Amino acid sequence: MTQVHQTRSGWNTERPHALVVACSDGRLQENLDEFLHGTLGITHYDRLYAPGGAGALVSSGIELLRPDQFRRECRFLLAAHGIQDLYLIFHSPADDGPDDALCGDYRRKLPTASAARIRQRQHDDAAELKQVDWGTAVRVHTYRCEVTADDHVQFVEL
Repeated sequence: MTQVHQTRSGWNTERPHALVVACSDGRLQENLDEFLHGTLGITHYDRLYAPGGAGALVSSGIELLRPDQFRRECRFLLAAHGIQDLYLIFHSPADDGPDDALCGDYRRKLPTASAARIRQRQHDDAAELKQVDWGTAVRVHTYRCEVTADDHVQFVEL
């Protein structure tokens, strides 16, 4: 017998006007939701989650083809869904944070870089992404989700 689960809420026919690009790292999803909902007041948004989050949209190392594909996907969503606000989220440890909070995708792309160097690269990547022609009028917001030494999570605007 097939199991069926019906949600309490119905289908929302209104398209969101925000797109969030974030890392698929499940350890930070609840924190991201809390930040988006509680701090920014965003509860209805499209999602583009992939390893590296916003970092998947830039080469910043060995990747050359992958960023082009992700940018095409992002441009499609922006245009097709009438997105007005693009939220690009990076993640890493804070200055005093644990090394295992470092984004695995950045570690893969920059295997010998220190956490501080990767944070700087994310800052540079955020600046680059703010200059991209997204093919439509969109406000670009960039943040880094940081894990502190005491395992708190903070969001810093880049």
